[in-house]
Amino acid sequence: MKIAILPGDGIGTEIVAEAVKVLKVLDLKFETETALVGGAAYEAFGHPLPDATLKLAKDADAVLFGAVGDWKYDTLDRPLRPEQAILGLRKNLGLFANFRPAICYAQLVDASSLKRELVSGLDILIIRELTGDIYFGQPRGRRIATDGHFPGSEEAFDTMRYSRPEIERIAHVAFQAARKRSKRVTSVDKANVLETFQLWKDVVTEIGLQYPDVALDHMYVDNAAMQLVRAPKKFDVVVTGNMFGDILSDAAAMLTGSIGMLPSASLNDKNQGLYEPSHGSAPDIAGKGVANPLATILSAAMMLRFSLNQPEAAARIEKAVDAVLTQGLRTPDIYSEGTQKVGTVEMGDAVVKALN
Repeated sequence: MKIAILPGDGIGTEIVAEAVKVLKVLDLKFETETALVGGAAYEAFGHPLPDATLKLAKDADAVLFGAVGDWKYDTLDRPLRPEQAILGLRKNLGLFANFRPAICYAQLVDASSLKRELVSGLDILIIRELTGDIYFGQPRGRRIATDGHFPGSEEAFDTMRYSRPEIERIAHVAFQAARKRSKRVTSVDKANVLETFQLWKDVVTEIGLQYPDVALDHMYVDNAAMQLVRAPKKFDVVVTGNMFGDILSDAAAMLTGSIGMLPSASLNDKNQGLYEPSHGSAPDIAGKGVANPLATILSAAMMLRFSLNQPEAAARIEKAVDAVLTQGLRTPDIYSEGTQKVGTVEMGDAVVKALN
């Protein structure tokens, strides 16, 4: 097994170090290789996704990714910004299916911004299509408008688009995942306004007929956002497009108490995957040793389960995280009165101790 380690920027280096530390105590045979990505790669090589980094990712069985980005790069031309690295990896590795579980641990119920009864027992799986939609659609750019409300003025444009095969394959992923859970799928769209999502709704409905054991319902994205904070436990598996999934999964993160608790997996059709926490690089706290590494550690567990065929090892990590939370250890993002505040390294050490 070969794992590409891409820590990235900001707190990425800190949280990935803790996940690697956890992996190394599992007594599994794997090799790792580390490379620069994002702003760190731009500084060293003039590009956020150098050829050598991309080759390493392609050759690996899985990629453990930290986070990229920093405000100081916001003035760069868009192709050179750190965030283009993650988009490039998704595109070049064909990582079309993003799994984002939103689980509210019993120990963190009171850390959620919602009432205890709304989030106690929460377990949602958001499946986001990752290589289509407005993030990748062409044409896109800036120009002087020749029509519209203000002809002659500068305008910017992006293209939202999905093909039938793209929708079919992510729909199959969602229905198959639901079969292993509570057999319910909510497809989130905006079919009342967008042609793109009318096709989405039509195709998901057709695919749903192949899974008569799974209940399917459709929900407009604005209503879905409202229902996530009104009655989140009504959801089981949520499947949606790239942009809507980006937004809804971050909203769901806060139901659990902190985005620092949310892992994610992005898979291609060969189960090669990129595993990363759902949060960003948080440059404001980088280097302070206070970032929560649990989302990255749990992402490493997902990596073991989905790409490296080590479900027992994955379960061990998840059990260790649960044990650490039961002990009352908390990084600042999930700290509450009566618990013990610890830093990034201390939390990683605690998970290692629980594993041993």
